[in-house]
Amino acid sequence: MTVYLDVIWFLNFCFDFLLLLLTGLLLKRRMKKRRIMLGAFIASLYVLFLFIPTLSILTLPASKLVYSLAIAWSAFGYYRFRYFIQNWLMFYLVTFLVGGGLMGTHYFLQSDFEIIQGVAVTHSTGFGDPVSWVFVILGFPIIWYFSKQRLDHLEARKIHYDQIANVKINVDGITLEAAGLIDSGNQLHDPISRLPVMILDVSKFASALPAEIVEMAQDYTKLGENEGTQPWEERIRLIPYRAVGQDNQFMLALKPDLVTIEHSDETINVKKVLIGLSYRTLSGEDEYDCILHPKMMVSASNQTAS
Repeated sequence: MTVYLDVIWFLNFCFDFLLLLLTGLLLKRRMKKRRIMLGAFIASLYVLFLFIPTLSILTLPASKLVYSLAIAWSAFGYYRFRYFIQNWLMFYLVTFLVGGGLMGTHYFLQSDFEIIQGVAVTHSTGFGDPVSWVFVILGFPIIWYFSKQRLDHLEARKIHYDQIANVKINVDGITLEAAGLIDSGNQLHDPISRLPVMILDVSKFASALPAEIVEMAQDYTKLGENEGTQPWEERIRLIPYRAVGQDNQFMLALKPDLVTIEHSDETINVKKVLIGLSYRTLSGEDEYDCILHPKMMVSASNQTAS
């Protein structure tokens, strides 16, 4: 069998370059291409070492570990211990993720079932089933891109969930517990009192609120009906707002007794706030029930959570 070492080495160099590049992108490192190419070159030499009997010691797990440290050092340098270990571990994660994705895709596409003379026969090809270079060349960039997109998405969701707080709303003896999104883009406030306005998804708490309040939240034009007999009449406000692509709108709002926010090991008690009642779903994936105003997070009554 003829083995073209130059072709194998070049393909491995390209793959190692992409793996190191993905490692740097995920860690948001300021990369230098010449260092990434140096790391890829050192990593690709391992393929050549496998064909040199005197270097068989490099196939030992301890040797592979040291070799991977050299790859991480050459590609990203050494500024401090934690920085270096993060690069090294992420390189392993990316390698296993992309390599596992390729192997998983390969065996997913394999058929272990066939019919011979009318009899269903199953067989296992095992891990010795060769993976063609064409499959690797075509599949590697796809798995690489997919892995980057998924990991970026997970990072974005992590940042998103860092902005989720536990919220308790107390109104006239009624307590509502909700998950609140801290949204710096929410600048809604009452034009008269200048109080910040948080937004609550009423549809999730309709059973806990008076029916008249829920009805007016759906249609604010019913606000004037049965005046003087409506519950919480002294708490009701009408807040003007403007949404993208819509004319001026109005939102029913309530003045609560207290809103308690628990976030980042802190408890923030807010009294000077209005609660806008929206009957539109705020989170399509049901991640939060209300949107908090950023001014609520800098309340004067700030206490450390017990």
